[in-house]
Amino acid sequence: MIYRRKVPIEFNHCDPAGIVFYPRYFEMTNSMVENFFREVMDYPFARMMSEGVGTPTVKIEMEFRAPSRLGEVLDWALIVRRIGRTSARLRVSAHGGTELRLNGDLTLVFASLTGKALPWPDSIWSRLETIRQREPNEPA
Repeated sequence: MIYRRKVPIEFNHCDPAGIVFYPRYFEMTNSMVENFFREVMDYPFARMMSEGVGTPTVKIEMEFRAPSRLGEVLDWALIVRRIGRTSARLRVSAHGGTELRLNGDLTLVFASLTGKALPWPDSIWSRLETIRQREPNEPA
């Protein structure tokens, strides 16, 4: 399953030249993750926080392919690639029209608010596994 979201490039995303300032892409990435957990997983960050848990990003690798400009709309995609006992690897990408603007991988860890890694709740792990896209040549 691919989770998609359209994100308009706003003035607050841009540097004085009118192109997205690269740290803003990380904010957009976090927004993708937050909306994915709310809309797809039915496990919003507000609920996680009230339960004393969260999903901090512990690793992120991003490749910036082309600039995005004020007024454009980016088509973001998020794919679950791997689920571990306490972590998940996601792949994100954003296109402006047909042009790839960025792509990357991030690792989330399910953790207490004190930072201790915890096993995913069974219902969340099962749902992540159901929607996960397997890597090419990965056995089913």
